[in-house]
Amino acid sequence: KLTIYYIIPIYYIIFRMSRRTSTALPTGTSKCTPSQKVPTLRGTIASNNDLASLFECPVCFDYALPPTLQCQSGHLVCSNCRPKLTCCPTCRGPLGTIRNLAMEKVANSVLFPCKHAISGCEITLPHTQKADHEELCAFRLYACPCPGASCQWQGSLDAVMPHLMHHHKSITTLQGEDIVFLATDINLPGSVDWVMMQSCFGFHFMLVLKKQEKCDGHQQFFAIVQLMGTRKQAEKFAYRLELNGHRRRMTWEDTPRSIHEGIATAIISSDCLIFDTRIAQLFAENGNLGIHVTISTR
Repeated sequence: KLTIYYIIPIYYIIFRMSRRTSTALPTGTSKCTPSQKVPTLRGTIASNNDLASLFECPVCFDYALPPTLQCQSGHLVCSNCRPKLTCCPTCRGPLGTIRNLAMEKVANSVLFPCKHAISGCEITLPHTQKADHEELCAFRLYACPCPGASCQWQGSLDAVMPHLMHHHKSITTLQGEDIVFLATDINLPGSVDWVMMQSCFGFHFMLVLKKQEKCDGHQQFFAIVQLMGTRKQAEKFAYRLELNGHRRRMTWEDTPRSIHEGIATAIISSDCLIFDTRIAQLFAENGNLGIHVTISTR
């Protein structure tokens, strides 16, 4: 059974952080088995914290984790900032592509704080486990996923849906893995967003239809689905978008984007369902465009 709901368009409407550290994982929080744990330096709390501070990138103040690059004078910079730099931010000397193997060995014996420590996470862990933990960290902050809005809200993953329900009340949520997303007045001029939430399999998915006007006056539509969840959770699902008209059908199948990734990158890289106004008119009826949306598990 298909549920059809009319959606109103929504118009387009570095600072340095202190780090909290601790010397060990709190009881019950470590996911490492004894055989997985790396050797740590013996010493005081200060010794681990002082060693960790040696890896601080002078540009983004995150940690320069292996592979650790240095300039000719030995100053470190993280691998994320390195491609953006033309000289060392500390001494202004040439950067090159020199790896500091000694510091990489030291990194294997240091526990690094989670980057969400500013939000309350007190876990410290080996650099090899840092990225995986931060992806799922309960203290991670997410930006408001609502497109076309100037909302500056940030909060935990569990707080995303309550925020949307209370502060973006024009967004309707439909239940079920098989629905029809009906965008009204697609002939409106300028850039316009249509948004709907779909709840199924115990998760919430945001359906977005975005119309953008190019500088030459040409208009394009972009349709995509994102999960209010992590990348790993998104990989467990697939979605299909389908346009149906008289003897015509257009479909797009993909993995939902996670709220962490957002949809901007997918739209810029054209990694979503794309069609122009001519195609839209082939499937529209009285200025309204229905998109059949199906969510399935992998």
